[in-house]
Amino acid sequence: MTEEELMMARTNPEFLGFLEEKEKNAMESKNISELYEVLDSLLILDLDDERINKVYETILMVAFENVQTKLDNHTKFSLENDDFFYIRAFYEHGIEKWSYGNFQGAKELLFVLSQIVEDELLSEAINVKLLACDKEIDLNSFYESTVMHQQTARDEKYGYFILDFKFDTKNYLQSKAKELEEIHSQLKHLLEV
Repeated sequence: MTEEELMMARTNPEFLGFLEEKEKNAMESKNISELYEVLDSLLILDLDDERINKVYETILMVAFENVQTKLDNHTKFSLENDDFFYIRAFYEHGIEKWSYGNFQGAKELLFVLSQIVEDELLSEAINVKLLACDKEIDLNSFYESTVMHQQTARDEKYGYFILDFKFDTKNYLQSKAKELEEIHSQLKHLLEV
């Protein structure tokens, strides 16, 4: 959207009414994909922070409930349908904690996510981040030293996740297998029902 189109959307009463109704319905139904549509619209339009935070909090609540259900049922998330949005919410929350220097909180979220995602590429990338959080490497340093700034073009579903690093991911994780085992041993209680 151009800046002019954004301004028109921000001031169009019909569109704003539609967005408000969509937000109300998404909040009531707790439909994760609808909640993300509303959140993305609010963010793009740079609307009220309080509204944005309320929608985001609802997304996290719904995601945490569904992650708990997966843990209880010993099942995994795929990157399909609403599962994608639960993964995205959990991932973004972990990265947010990491960005604020809450290494333990980020490590716990990333660990749980690494155990409940049924996608090898994403799971490996999460484990790279998990190791960085374990070493308390701040997010900016991690991006500068580890992340390939030009990410490989992939299926759209991977667009929200950082997957490419300045090394071969499989080899790196094999060399860090013992450290990952230690992290798993420390945090496995989070998977217990």
